[in-house]
Amino acid sequence: MKKAVLYKRLEKEGWVQCTACPRYCVIPKGGIGVCGVRWNIDGDLYLMVYGTILTAHIDPIEKKPLMHFHPGTAVFSIATTGCNWFCKYCQNYDLSQRRKVEGWTTTPEELVKLALEYRADGFAYTYNEPTIFMEFAHDVGVLARKAGLYNVFVTNGYQSLESFELIKEFLDGATVDFKGNGDPKFLYKYAGVRDPEPIYQSLLEMKKLKIHIEITDLVVPQIGDNLDQARKLVRWIVENLGPETPIHFLRFHPDYLMVNLPVTPTRTIEKHIKIAKEEGAQYVYAGNVPGHPAEHTYCPKCGKLLIRRYGFYILEWNLDDKNRCKFCGYPINIRGSLGSNWNKDRFAAVYLPNSRYIRVKSPSDIKKQH
Repeated sequence: MKKAVLYKRLEKEGWVQCTACPRYCVIPKGGIGVCGVRWNIDGDLYLMVYGTILTAHIDPIEKKPLMHFHPGTAVFSIATTGCNWFCKYCQNYDLSQRRKVEGWTTTPEELVKLALEYRADGFAYTYNEPTIFMEFAHDVGVLARKAGLYNVFVTNGYQSLESFELIKEFLDGATVDFKGNGDPKFLYKYAGVRDPEPIYQSLLEMKKLKIHIEITDLVVPQIGDNLDQARKLVRWIVENLGPETPIHFLRFHPDYLMVNLPVTPTRTIEKHIKIAKEEGAQYVYAGNVPGHPAEHTYCPKCGKLLIRRYGFYILEWNLDDKNRCKFCGYPINIRGSLGSNWNKDRFAAVYLPNSRYIRVKSPSDIKKQH
């Protein structure tokens, strides 16, 4: 635990307001924010998961998914408990919806040292929403950047403008995950989000900061696959972020509280891809559909296949050393160069040495732990 940066004290004695995300939770003394990890202890807000992570893995960057950011590299992925959304379909619900502060103790210095030892190329703050542990991500990220490592978020984009004071100091790229085509009614009913507008504001802030952006959209069959909403979302992306922004339409699979729904039909994903291309998007992908032609990257000018993929693996690379099409010279929107281990397995479990497992449920538990 560590005192948070993103909060302010209120006039009412002992009360604080968290400023990490657009919920702006008002928290009394002894209270806990919606995310479950930001606690008011004696009139100050503490990030209870600072230095406590529940999982750590080495992943291919394509798993995030980031197809146009340092392709072929390995990323050190970490997560804590908690989340500021309540997605009923979350595949990582055991982390995100857990309302106990628990995990393995560590420090920013130890994590950066481990990342270098595992020969990772960067950090991904992922699996649960990184905004809720922003102060910890910031401290890891600043050290990682000094060590030559990049930093990416896998995020719902539900971030406050105040949080960007920290984001601008370390973040290099982000996958921003829309759900159900960004339909406000879907988000309210299935994720507990009243207004998606802060997501769009976060994207505009990221663009100002020149953070690499890729968009994912989880297409949920029957309840979150409205094509008019998809067109509206893609049109906003093209007009505000640019047609070169990669868009991934992800196939839903039943999980958590929504096991009653089927897997998204491939045909539904293909309809979304068609709409995106009609709206001018240059790079549109099918996610969670291994072997589909829409896993590959094609040149927007000549149409030739540039990057052949299968799942998270790169099979063929047809770009020059400046990320231009080898066939016609068209510049492709890719940040960074091809990783040296692109054709090797980039998965690994991470062992945290000198760590201990802690579990904290209440302030009384804190006294016991210490």
